[in-house]
Amino acid sequence: MNVLKRNGLGLIAWLAGIVFFLPIAWMALTSFHSEADAATNPPSFAASLTLDGYRDFFGSGGGPSPWPALANSAVASVVSTLFVLVLALPAAYALSIRPVKKWTDVLFFFLSTKMLPAVAGLLPIYLFAKNAGMLDNIWLLVILYTSMNLPIAVWMMQSFLAEVPVAVIEAARVDGARLPTILARVVTPIAVPGIAATALICFIFSWNELLFARVLTGVVAETAPVFLTGFITSQGLFLAKVCAASLVISLPVLAAGFAAQDKLVQGLSLGAVK
Repeated sequence: MNVLKRNGLGLIAWLAGIVFFLPIAWMALTSFHSEADAATNPPSFAASLTLDGYRDFFGSGGGPSPWPALANSAVASVVSTLFVLVLALPAAYALSIRPVKKWTDVLFFFLSTKMLPAVAGLLPIYLFAKNAGMLDNIWLLVILYTSMNLPIAVWMMQSFLAEVPVAVIEAARVDGARLPTILARVVTPIAVPGIAATALICFIFSWNELLFARVLTGVVAETAPVFLTGFITSQGLFLAKVCAASLVISLPVLAAGFAAQDKLVQGLSLGAVK
């Protein structure tokens, strides 16, 4: 009975994985079709393959180059994620290993900042950026992404750091190690899986963010998601080109997730089994 139950759960997991993978596979296949074949209904699975969508995306047909937008997304995502980790690690340490009074209320306050709809803060942030002369500035996005991801990072890392043995920290303190040394040489190596999981999630959130990037940037600080919306024009939706662009823009996130998959699994399951 247990074997049948395990096999059944395994089959369900495989089916769920296939269902989630099918749209990505269909997007990848459509990206290699011509616009005429991509627009057919019902879709043509045996249509001839071409790289025209990718050539158009990379600007070989005279269109804008995607490299500045990809570089802006990389800068905003990577730098903001590094800032988040630097700020979240001591905050999580104070809420887990050396807990402050009413630390659960502090965590709830951090999480409550994510309950505000992003569009509600769009106008004040826009007016501030305009008066400060920071519109179309990549560093404005770095600051925004850092502040947006910091609450969820503190929440996640608090649970990860709570699993760090206190005895190890006490031993380091007895040896004369100060807080920066404890965080860098004791806590961080032990909590690497949790830190990697937090960094990956913050990177994905920053890379995929569209609303603020769309409103607060123009030409200089345009990010990849904003560049992607430029393929939807008054002339219509160029499906093959959009699929090619979506696949290319998704590759950094997929590559980061694949590279950190072992740390991600360890981090997300940290503390689940005693």
